[in-house]
Amino acid sequence: MAAPYKGFPDLPGASDPGEVAETLLHHFFPAKPLPPPLLRLTGHEDYTPLTPDELSRALAKSSNTSAPGPDQIPYSVWKSVHRLKPSIHPFLLDPLLAHGFQPPSLKKALGIVLHKPSQPSYNSPSSFRVIVPLRTLSKILERVVTSRLLAWATPCTLIHHLQCGSLPRRSTPDAALVLQHNVESFHCLRYKVSTLFLDVKGGFDNVESPPLLSLVPRKGVSPYLVQWVGSFLRDRTCHLTFQGSPRTFAPISLRVPQGSPISPLLFVIYVSSLHLEVPRSLIISYVDDFAVTVASPSYRTNIRLLQEAFSSLKRKASPINISFSVLKTELIHWRTARSNEALCSLPVQLDDQLFYPQSHFKW
Repeated sequence: MAAPYKGFPDLPGASDPGEVAETLLHHFFPAKPLPPPLLRLTGHEDYTPLTPDELSRALAKSSNTSAPGPDQIPYSVWKSVHRLKPSIHPFLLDPLLAHGFQPPSLKKALGIVLHKPSQPSYNSPSSFRVIVPLRTLSKILERVVTSRLLAWATPCTLIHHLQCGSLPRRSTPDAALVLQHNVESFHCLRYKVSTLFLDVKGGFDNVESPPLLSLVPRKGVSPYLVQWVGSFLRDRTCHLTFQGSPRTFAPISLRVPQGSPISPLLFVIYVSSLHLEVPRSLIISYVDDFAVTVASPSYRTNIRLLQEAFSSLKRKASPINISFSVLKTELIHWRTARSNEALCSLPVQLDDQLFYPQSHFKW
């Protein structure tokens, strides 16, 4: 029977709320490499001032039911302000974006500590989880930057064309239809087709600032956006809240923050290089879910090709701190509706583990 939760984390070696907060901060936000030093911008010729219409579109995507950050200002307040005086938001936010600067005051966050239900005990940080509401004013600017960065995505090839998630006009049905089309196309050529489904371990938590900030400027993105992203990713502070917690903000090492409107876009930019070009194969991704499809005259050859593709992905992913959750791996050998042959049962071996094919599963 699970021990009852007392409402206060009882962690070994932590005798008061301050020590509990420090232990939890170290667990949930471990130290990471510092991002590169920021450039100094005094403005840039490519910069276009913010307009009330841009802010209106950003606010329209913001839900009034979203939890506010430490300032406790909900989106409904900012929407009312914008409706009454549309020039206020550009006046507040335009200088920040023009100079590529996200001030520390907008990077303060609450870390609400919640216990995981049905745990054997609550004397370990892993028995808890933290949700981090961000300041709503910051998230409004993040939505604007997301829209502007998306405008650079296609001409600058920031995002691979087979990435289907967290992007406008690229949805779940798009990913499924691309996969179906390619499987059927390979079948028309009389090939055997197999797909390996992979899940990126940790997702957003793996994004390292130095590789991301070296990738974006190489693609030709305007310097003010590069500068703002660099400022956005550094110098964050968090106030953990639990019963008896100290009301102080502590510096944290945080990669791409969960809950930020721009985080999914930064992640798909970060992993765009994992779409390897391999003959008679296809790599589709939906944010952090990758599907590797191969085709050949036999399923046995497909197994070899999938194992080689997985090894290549691991080599490509390692320098950018990306790894795959092998336990979440799924394999399927496709057949046509009219096929009379028996279902192939050949497994794929990844990291010394065998994964047998499934007849169906949820992707």
